[in-house]
Amino acid sequence: MMRNGIELLVRRVSAIPQHSISSSFHFLPQFCTSSSSSASPSSKLFIGGLSWSVDEQSLKDAFSSFGEVTEVRIAYDKGSGRSRGFGFVDFAEEGDALSAKDAMDGKGLLGRPLRISFALERVRGGPVVVPRLEKSKRDRERVFK
Repeated sequence: MMRNGIELLVRRVSAIPQHSISSSFHFLPQFCTSSSSSASPSSKLFIGGLSWSVDEQSLKDAFSSFGEVTEVRIAYDKGSGRSRGFGFVDFAEEGDALSAKDAMDGKGLLGRPLRISFALERVRGGPVVVPRLEKSKRDRERVFK
């Protein structure tokens, strides 16, 4: 869902006449679109809504029936050491990840419903540039009321 929002933003920015955008924004589309992941799903799933009692082994056991799981990671809070409630499951095949997503999204694991989506690629070191688009007259009027 977030990937679609980014692509929509890129399309809107790309539709703005080039003379009205400063030269620093011309590289925006290349950073906002991923090379291959926009056309097909990834083999990495984002798993949200994890119970604090879920560990890597129980998460791997829950997803291994869909195919070969190559890596499982749960995000932990640095201060408390407690789970942050989300993690990632990597599959060897994209088709297995798709099957797991379709089957497990919304299903319960240890009493909590899971929210599953394809993980987005993380770009390190790349600038994040979001141009300011002028607000419509209606939006400006709402601010002053």
